[in-house]
Amino acid sequence: MSTSPSPDALLGPADIRELAAVLGVRPTKQRGQNFVIDANTVRRIVRTAGVRPDDVVVEVGPGLGSLTLALLEAADRVTAVEIDDVLAAALPATIEARMPQRADRFALVHSDAMRVTELPGPAPTALVANLPYNVAVPVLLHMLEMFPSIERTLVMVQSEVADRLAAGPGSKVYGVPSVKANWYAEVKRAGAIGRNVFWPAPNVDSGLVSLVRRTEPVRTTASRREVFAVVDAAFAQRRKTLRAALAGWAGSAARAEAALVAAGVSPQARGEAITVEEFARIAENKGENTDENTDENKESGQK
Repeated sequence: MSTSPSPDALLGPADIRELAAVLGVRPTKQRGQNFVIDANTVRRIVRTAGVRPDDVVVEVGPGLGSLTLALLEAADRVTAVEIDDVLAAALPATIEARMPQRADRFALVHSDAMRVTELPGPAPTALVANLPYNVAVPVLLHMLEMFPSIERTLVMVQSEVADRLAAGPGSKVYGVPSVKANWYAEVKRAGAIGRNVFWPAPNVDSGLVSLVRRTEPVRTTASRREVFAVVDAAFAQRRKTLRAALAGWAGSAARAEAALVAAGVSPQARGEAITVEEFARIAENKGENTDENTDENKESGQK
């Protein structure tokens, strides 16, 4: 006899609205809340994420629990991180009522995901989430940094953000999110999600992004922080050459040029064309060059 949850354990549109009414919850724009109301969609997300029976899944922003229940069907255990007081208080009761046989496999962390540095129970192996649009990228990068045990990630984000995360060098939308996500993982688009599966329906399209943790980190003697500092500087002034854009980071344009040449990168290139590995090489070469003609040396000679 099967012990798997019955199909009606998942939340449908009527269930979501009823639950929200009981709790007095109205999705807020401030927190980017759009609740998924379609059971087929959450099952598709779980399938696309490749959730396995031995996975420990962390979910950020579970809301009323649509995706949480679908994850509990498939994973060994689920830890949900929820910032909203009312939603966090209600979620354990929803799990207990709709999936009692899995309730002991569920844990709730009532916190801002950006402040989470540890989770209860075994280390997470997967991250699956419908991320609030306004904080999607910082939350994703924070979780990947804090929890290196996360091997596979599938997030639903605004379609435009999905494009940025998955973009490669040379793409018009390649930028800071693309490079930083690629520092941790191989990133790709994994599908589109229609507006009508949400309540309220957003006025933007959504997309799924798959991130598979690199089996070998980017080879570099520079730290993540040092590499990310170069990335931030390179894209702060998108239209400038790297020689100009990195002048502030390096201390002068001459020093920036020396670091770029040492890294094997053209000083005339722009950030949009540079891989994460090249950014790492640039970071490695900061400060290793001294140029007699730099402004600093000129000034010290005049004193």
